[in-house]
Amino acid sequence: MDCIFDEFVPRRGSDCYKWDLADGDDVLPLWVADMDFKAAPCIQRALQKRVEHGVFGYERVPEAYYKAVQQWFQKRHGWKIEREWMIYTTGVVPALSAIVRAMVMTGDKVLLTTPVYNCFFSCVRNNGAEVLDSPLRVGDDGMYHIDWADFEEKCADEKCVAYILCNPHNPGGRVWSKDELQRIGEICRRHHVLVVSDEIHNELVMPGYTYTPFASVSKENEEHCVVCTSASKSFNIAGLQMANITCPDPALRRRIDRAINIHETCDVNPFAPVATIAAYSDEGAEWLRELNLYIKGNYDCLAQALSTLNAQHPTLDLRLMPLEGTYLAWVDCKTLCAHLGTTCKGLEERLVREARVWFNEGSMYGQSGEGYLRINLACQRSTLQEALRRFADFVK
Repeated sequence: MDCIFDEFVPRRGSDCYKWDLADGDDVLPLWVADMDFKAAPCIQRALQKRVEHGVFGYERVPEAYYKAVQQWFQKRHGWKIEREWMIYTTGVVPALSAIVRAMVMTGDKVLLTTPVYNCFFSCVRNNGAEVLDSPLRVGDDGMYHIDWADFEEKCADEKCVAYILCNPHNPGGRVWSKDELQRIGEICRRHHVLVVSDEIHNELVMPGYTYTPFASVSKENEEHCVVCTSASKSFNIAGLQMANITCPDPALRRRIDRAINIHETCDVNPFAPVATIAAYSDEGAEWLRELNLYIKGNYDCLAQALSTLNAQHPTLDLRLMPLEGTYLAWVDCKTLCAHLGTTCKGLEERLVREARVWFNEGSMYGQSGEGYLRINLACQRSTLQEALRRFADFVK
């Protein structure tokens, strides 16, 4: 049976950041985190209807938008969001920046568990704060885990005012468990550290795993956090530019709202609310279910290809981290880098130059990401297979 996600959608020549930034029209880009799939049909229909109206002035976000977000998280994740807790803005990165700006003073520290999404670093530093790093450790299961002793030690730093959590985790693909989220909350409350949770990948979860909103774990967590969400990653509508900040604390919420307005990231375009309302529907949920199954199939394809390469080259030791969530695979290439006498940045550059395939180098996510490559699996399987063939030829 034909799969809608197998349909190749030409993006090169459409001013697509992912495809048109490459040097040459033969590079396969599996780097920046957007999908090569068309948006869900329900979203396309809603946007077409809005276009037919023909007038695209300043947008008043309707109550239907807030209700769609509230009903989606209540129904799917058991998280009841009060209407007054919600602030919309143009994206999760502007949201994080506004939150940090609202609560830190120059010289304050913000904790990150690295490797982690590279924009976290700029959000902290651009607002006059210092990054406090607690590296994740790789457990016997091959997955990332928080080093709890180090995490608490960093939280106890008198200048540490916030921790930015990535849930699910980019680039490691962890979907943090309820117990882990509860423990994070307990430690952060003990040391008066606010949890700021980036949950933009929340719907991209592999079969057998469950995403838990940080705020839903307990009343204590809910009262001591700010959560950032958006339909943008899960439904491939990031270019429409809209995200939500959920903050139960009214005093902090006022400061965040002021930061958003001062920096003029408070207006959204006419299409973003329409697309989100359509996405957060029963039809959108079914499309999402099929999407996650397809991404799991791509992950299995990658796992098989790396297993074959390791069998052919026993000293290669390419290690694929198990994927619980997101569509971003994380591959330990330290042995390959050592063999080539290069860094992961050098490996990325050689792959683009010699193999014409583009993966993300790991050190951009923090020092602990050195030696890794991040591979975007949200593409047609034929594209992934060709990229893996090129990678295998490069290795050989």
